[in-house]
Amino acid sequence: MARLSPLMIAPPLIFAAIGALFYFGLGRDGQNELESMFEGKPAPAMTSEALPGYAAITPEMLASGEVTLVNFWASWCPPCRAEHPVLKQMQAEGIRIVGVNFKDKADNAQRYLKDDGNPFLAVAFDPAGRTAIDWGVTAPPETFILDGDGTVLFKFVGPLVGSDYQQRFVPRLNEALGR
Repeated sequence: MARLSPLMIAPPLIFAAIGALFYFGLGRDGQNELESMFEGKPAPAMTSEALPGYAAITPEMLASGEVTLVNFWASWCPPCRAEHPVLKQMQAEGIRIVGVNFKDKADNAQRYLKDDGNPFLAVAFDPAGRTAIDWGVTAPPETFILDGDGTVLFKFVGPLVGSDYQQRFVPRLNEALGR
């Protein structure tokens, strides 16, 4: 009788175990959502440094009594450029948006806003990315919805375009706005 070597059995068992992990991991609830440690808590501190030529973001802006979006962006970021028309449309509809330009060069950011339009009430400048770290931002763009007292209601990772934006961000924004 032929004897099976453990080396012949191990690869199929390892493959089956990895397959089971993927299967059960993909089937869990909330698989496409990144949990934010800040939801339901006051917004973290904001740098007082402004992009030259633009107003700084103040604590009063984040707790103005109105819903405010905080958008982390950079001029070198293609998804940020893709969402820019949406931000301008939101601004035209009266939605308050402040921007945090991070890991960018001031002249590139200024040129971008001059050429493509400025949807922001104020623009913080965070060239080293310290404020982004404090807010838990991993890569631009990321957008936070704050209620009127500056509490973080929702964090959206990625550009404000496409089906994920329509299915997850828009309903949360409308809920915050009381629509």
